[in-house]
Amino acid sequence: MITLCHAAKGGSGSTLVACLRAIESPGPVLLVDLEGDIPGMLGLADPERPGIVEWLTSRAPSAHLDDLLIDVTPNAVLLPAHGVAGSVTRRSAIATAPAERWDEVVDWFTEWAHDTGGAIVVDAGTTPLPTSFVEQCPNRWLVTRACYLALRRATRLAVPPTGIVLIEEPGRALQHRDIEASVRAPIIATIPWDIRVARSVDAGLLGQRRLPRSINRSLSRVAA
Repeated sequence: MITLCHAAKGGSGSTLVACLRAIESPGPVLLVDLEGDIPGMLGLADPERPGIVEWLTSRAPSAHLDDLLIDVTPNAVLLPAHGVAGSVTRRSAIATAPAERWDEVVDWFTEWAHDTGGAIVVDAGTTPLPTSFVEQCPNRWLVTRACYLALRRATRLAVPPTGIVLIEEPGRALQHRDIEASVRAPIIATIPWDIRVARSVDAGLLGQRRLPRSINRSLSRVAA
């Protein structure tokens, strides 16, 4: 099962949700970074090997993607966006990659899930992705805050989300029913904003600290 975490506006929390989903999973998870922020959030060194961005612009077979994986936890592995050299521009590579390359990616995801019995979580952030790829992701989670500007952009998405993961912040005026009505998708989970999580993210220690119970409860609902 492929779960795509994306956002209509930067800073909404898609990378956070994707990382939390992976590091808290009891089973195998392939964490795919299309935005380029996951190593920094998890406190990992910048990859020295190529990533999926370089692969998309090459003619390498999909089997080479196995060589790019990085262990994150005993259960989670990361397919990084690109290597430290930054030999290609991420957005241009994603935008210009042939549709056949994206089909190969989906086939490789399916094979990985079959072999491991695991799940695939893709962090796309605000990176525009080919419609054909997005449509092949059964779970399309829009990660957002109750922000009018973010929701206004979300109404323009080419492929609608299947669910909303709401980062709840104190003082926001928009209600759940307002958010669901504007995006035309249900809120499947809410994650409360927590200063401890924010500090862990800022320190690059998200994967090394115990999460608050409220976050764990929210994650269990997201994963269900």
